[in-house]
Amino acid sequence: MQGKVLIIDDDPALLRLMAMAFQAAGFGVVSADNGRKGVRMASAHRPDLVVTDIVMPDIEGIGAIRAIKQGARPPKVIAISGAGRSRGADYLSWAKHLGADEVLAKPFRMAELMKISKSVIAGGLPGATELGN
Repeated sequence: MQGKVLIIDDDPALLRLMAMAFQAAGFGVVSADNGRKGVRMASAHRPDLVVTDIVMPDIEGIGAIRAIKQGARPPKVIAISGAGRSRGADYLSWAKHLGADEVLAKPFRMAELMKISKSVIAGGLPGATELGN
């Protein structure tokens, strides 16, 4: 197994798609459909990596990142956002500033998410941070 990943996203279709991609790549997967559940799941399951959307109901991804990063032995975090080209980049920059290890703008290819995820877990950086193309 590559490691355990917690995926937090309020879009059920994208949540399922990411879960399937991580499972196919050999990761154990747990998921949450909002930030509040995600923070609880991070504490309960102690994942190696958290992939979280930024704009969600309940607790947004920024709040979830801050809470998750304050725990003992915090996991690596990849923040994702599709909040519009300029707003999305702002959210992702903010997420990086508040503790995300890497960021990725929606829409993205699952292969790119897998590449970044493996690199972040291994402790490296995949090169340039993806703020959108």
